[in-house]
Amino acid sequence: MNLMYPVLKKKYMSNLEKYKNAFINSLNIDSSVFNEKLKYNEIPEWDSIGHMSLISALEEEFKITIETDDIVDLSSFKKGIEILKKYKIEV
Repeated sequence: MNLMYPVLKKKYMSNLEKYKNAFINSLNIDSSVFNEKLKYNEIPEWDSIGHMSLISALEEEFKITIETDDIVDLSSFKKGIEILKKYKIEV
């Protein structure tokens, strides 16, 4: 039963929790380093490679395909929320 707990927990996570986890996991940062004012290139982990990892994580988590212009525009945690709204994802 314990093996299923992470799957069940993920199912009931809010979109905001999923969004935050995408940043933490794809950029491989400690949750204590994470904050909602995070911006592209402000931390070493969010470089161009980290950015593509983040995009991939968001696409997978929310089952969307992010357009090229939006990939370029995703320059901060806050901006990402605005972009997700374009794809009918409320965070």
